[in-house]
Amino acid sequence: MSMNLDRHITAHKDFFMHLVKNDGDSAEKHRDFYDEYLAVMDLTAEFYLQTVETVFIRHDLPRGRMRHRGELVDPAAIRRVALLTVEGENDDISGVGQTKAAHDICVNIPEDMRHHYMQPTVGHYGVFNGSRFRSEIAPRILDFMRSHPAGGLKTTTKAPTGVSRKKVQKRQIRAKRP
Repeated sequence: MSMNLDRHITAHKDFFMHLVKNDGDSAEKHRDFYDEYLAVMDLTAEFYLQTVETVFIRHDLPRGRMRHRGELVDPAAIRRVALLTVEGENDDISGVGQTKAAHDICVNIPEDMRHHYMQPTVGHYGVFNGSRFRSEIAPRILDFMRSHPAGGLKTTTKAPTGVSRKKVQKRQIRAKRP
């Protein structure tokens, strides 16, 4: 939050004003946003600091030194899975190109099973949530998944009777959120 402190202060001031003016809908939207935004706050400090050290300071993965449960992680061993990377043009946490770099270290994934997408005008959080995620990013993810299904079989999203295809897609997206 400290990286965008002015924005969060303004949001909390607006939240207070919505409460004072008895604008429950806007106040509820604020609560919903911050419930999700702060959901990662339950990570232990040790896990968070280890991740920052391993990923962002030492760059162990691209240098071939990252370990998981004592085993060296080898991105070149990834061969039979499709790779979609997505980043936001205005991301202030992950620099532009940082996500796309996964393509450089996963050298054995066939070119036709790779795709990178840069979402214009969104920041870090917008890549994962919000109106542009729902309208522009999530449909691309679904299309990519349909084009590159596990096991090489084409899939379709068939809605149960009385449920729209769009509702099924929304449920699938929500189900995949951590």
